Amino acid sequence: MSSASDTTEAGRLEREYNPRVQVPEFASYFARWKDSAHEVRRSIDARLDLRYGLLPAERLDYFPAAGSGNPLLVFVHGGYWRALDKNDFSWVAPPYVASGISVAVVNYGLLPGTPLLLIIEQVRRACAWLHHNARALEIDPGQIVCSGHSAGGHLTAMMLATDWPGVWPEFPQRLLSGGVTISGLFDLEPLTRAEFIRNDLRIDPVLARALSPAFLPWRNDVPLIRAVGAEESAEFHRQSTLMGAHWPLACERELIDVPGCNHLSVCDAFADARSELFAATKALLSR
Repeated sequence: MSSASDTTEAGRLEREYNPRVQVPEFASYFARWKDSAHEVRRSIDARLDLRYGLLPAERLDYFPAAGSGNPLLVFVHGGYWRALDKNDFSWVAPPYVASGISVAVVNYGLLPGTPLLLIIEQVRRACAWLHHNARALEIDPGQIVCSGHSAGGHLTAMMLATDWPGVWPEFPQRLLSGGVTISGLFDLEPLTRAEFIRNDLRIDPVLARALSPAFLPWRNDVPLIRAVGAEESAEFHRQSTLMGAHWPLACERELIDVPGCNHLSVCDAFADARSELFAATKALLSR
């Protein structure tokens, strides 16, 4: 039988971490994102469903900027590793492409069918594939920044915790030139106790710690920009603050607290050319 304290804790985790509780109008965001992404794929140059691996989900969409030798922004979607798709996020690309930055939007397998360990490996494969194919894609292999929203923020930080030569000896230690996390999840332990996700996540506290960037070494000596919506929960703020304390040299830039944004609208700000977050990301890609 559950105790009152267990019930209280379950409710707290639901309020703090479940965007469907925090943002009651969540469905309207998802519908708008899908419609906007469809229109973008119809209207700008894109190379769709490029295979970076053998599994069906291992695909990415590439949106090239004009010219050659451009920096590349890699975007990894959120959805608590179990929902959404690259086809919902093509709208991230146009403002960056217009600024001379090519964009790759990455797909990966979803929970519970694809374990979190494999999802991390898939995003690694995508980044490695992009670096390896830099010449064919006409991008600068020395200017590849990985970015991600929510669960995608976790996956982005895991890329900066990756020992690239240890996985693939032919790759440099600094395979990426930076990272951008938007409302990222860096300490997974609370999610092992959260009713809405734990049964799909299927990790125990020991594995949760092993897959939490907030407890892993910073293996890529590159900057990490962190952002969170000002209207998000205390836990999402704590997560990004924790990351800054753990990797202080990577996180020299202060946490960007995006005004007026919740857990979903902060992702809109990432692709808003008027926002501080967009300007910071663009500057990181121009270093």
